[in-house]
Amino acid sequence: MRHIYLFDFLGVVCSVIDKDGFRHGVGIILVNSKRQVFIAKRVGKEAWQFPQGGLQEAETPEEAMLRELKEEIGLSAADVKIIASTRRWLRYRLPKRMVRHYSKPLCIGQKQKWFLLRLETNDEQINLASTDSPEFDSWAWVSYWYPLSQVVSFKRRVYNLAMKEFARVVLSKRFWEIK
Repeated sequence: MRHIYLFDFLGVVCSVIDKDGFRHGVGIILVNSKRQVFIAKRVGKEAWQFPQGGLQEAETPEEAMLRELKEEIGLSAADVKIIASTRRWLRYRLPKRMVRHYSKPLCIGQKQKWFLLRLETNDEQINLASTDSPEFDSWAWVSYWYPLSQVVSFKRRVYNLAMKEFARVVLSKRFWEIK
């Protein structure tokens, strides 16, 4: 498969876009001891979402997920348990008004691998200001299906697919027996 890399102004690879125009990325569904999920509000907007981000060159989805976890909410691998990942990549297309037609290569949406994580530490470890440019300014623990009503419409299908795939694990009686 042919990949195209986007570089920032310093020449650092910032994301991978495949030949079909989809940016490779990861999504994170973090669950606490009450089986609630973590959502966060984008800085300066009323947009709530799960943590997510793009893959960098030569980075595996799991490596990208751990990097995004640290960058976006200040958690490390020691703070969470990886429970599952989606069986396949989940895609969404950007609305036409959001496609940057002047960008090369053209990115028309995202192709994401989703991870289900269980928080193994306490809430005090969560730090939205763990980097110089935070993506979120607020966060909350919410009931499992609540994010579907909050996420922007073009991401809703992907959220639904990931959450349905993970529901049988999170909502099972054996969730806390998973080692």
